[in-house]
Amino acid sequence: MPQRPQQTKRRTAFIADTTALIVFFTITGIINERILAGMTWEQVFHARLLGAVLMVPVARPYGIWRDWVMKRASASRLSKLLWDSAALVSFQVPVYAAIIAVSGASGSGLIKGTLGAALMMLFLGRPYGAFLNTVRKLFGLPPGGDKPMSLNN
Repeated sequence: MPQRPQQTKRRTAFIADTTALIVFFTITGIINERILAGMTWEQVFHARLLGAVLMVPVARPYGIWRDWVMKRASASRLSKLLWDSAALVSFQVPVYAAIIAVSGASGSGLIKGTLGAALMMLFLGRPYGAFLNTVRKLFGLPPGGDKPMSLNN
């Protein structure tokens, strides 16, 4: 029966990562889409609705990606900031560009929205990483991105 606890842990990680991504990026997405991309409230609503639907299958893979990238970070705050930002930008900007394109952004609005998201994600990488770790803790999970223990431990 050791498989049952592992399945429960995976399910809990999926729920925690999905909750964190939806809450954090619904708020920041609205700001970017309305102010920087100049989308209408109707377009913002559709983008956030589509975004929430797409975040469900993307959240846990991003959490795994972030954990893998963060293993390269040292203990310094600057290193964590840089690696968290790199993880977020490299994974989420292409996903975000597709979301706002499908929701009606085009031409300069699509470019501004994508560049705005990239800039936001550069700055939000570490805050989101810390938020994700907090949500994981609330769900009884360890924070991600820890360096693996040696085989002797």
